[in-house]
Amino acid sequence: TYAPKLILLDISDINCIQDIAKEILNCYGCVDILINNASMKVKGAVQSISLQLDKKIMDANYFGPITLTKAILPNMISRRTGQIVLINSIQGKIGIPFRAAYAASKHAAVGFFDCLRAEMEEFDISVSTVNPTFICSYHCQPAPGNWEASIWK
Repeated sequence: TYAPKLILLDISDINCIQDIAKEILNCYGCVDILINNASMKVKGAVQSISLQLDKKIMDANYFGPITLTKAILPNMISRRTGQIVLINSIQGKIGIPFRAAYAASKHAAVGFFDCLRAEMEEFDISVSTVNPTFICSYHCQPAPGNWEASIWK
């Protein structure tokens, strides 16, 4: 039995994910189950959301999970075992108004993990995608001009 170890990770900061994955693998030797369950969303009309915010949402919801998965995957492949789970959103299947960046990032994640599932079958690695309907998320009311505070986490 291993003692729990708290590792803080901003999933939208893809530059640090590789180092975090190495730290986890060095500490425990392997990852049996990887559950990607981080997400960011913003509500607003397409024309009112900046490209910078679109990119931040895409980093958190698409590039973050795939970067972490790719960092852990070689270890799973070498052991020929493992399970990868993506907790996504129903908006990865359907888009709704005022959630374009969020829905796009979730659609992209579904596409990636669907392909990964097919590729990992030969290595006996299970890949699952869970697309729950709307859930209650933490939200801060933004201060004027502070787009970061308008993000749902």
